[in-house]
Amino acid sequence: MDDERNFEEENRPEDEIPSEGLPEFGDMGDMPDRGASEDKRLDEKEVKVVGVYEHQDSITAQPAAFVLLRDNQGRSVLIWIGRPEAYSISVALEGASMDRPMTHDLMKNIIQRLGGTVDRIVIDDLWHETYYAKVHIVINGSVVEIDSRPSDAIALGLRTKAPIYMAESVLEQAAVYEE
Repeated sequence: MDDERNFEEENRPEDEIPSEGLPEFGDMGDMPDRGASEDKRLDEKEVKVVGVYEHQDSITAQPAAFVLLRDNQGRSVLIWIGRPEAYSISVALEGASMDRPMTHDLMKNIIQRLGGTVDRIVIDDLWHETYYAKVHIVINGSVVEIDSRPSDAIALGLRTKAPIYMAESVLEQAAVYEE
């Protein structure tokens, strides 16, 4: 076996690494900072998980899953999610348990064993058709915000009985009213 790798190139400082042939990713300067935010409350409205549904995509003919959330004013928000997360949310909604812990059960167990509790879930942003969420965990009297996909946050929130909130600005952008 002939290995022609040049190990000297692998150890070059970053400013010496050639950039030719690398794709341009564009300016991400207008992308919102998803790091820990200062302690500010958004105008949050509690939402309930109505259910998880499948829809046959007319273009790909593949089933796509979504979770439907609704606030007490009758505004509904549909969030497209992966099928594994849809299954996990469905299991939690049904109150079913598995023989072995699923990923979101594991997350719940880790948080609890470390002395924390899930205080709330907040779906706090919608940017370029992508929703963002935070899991608020209380540990030793301090609140820690963890950036999350909404589907994972919802699956965890349902398991821990934590309330789920959505920023009013997100509801204004994405909600449709019941008929």
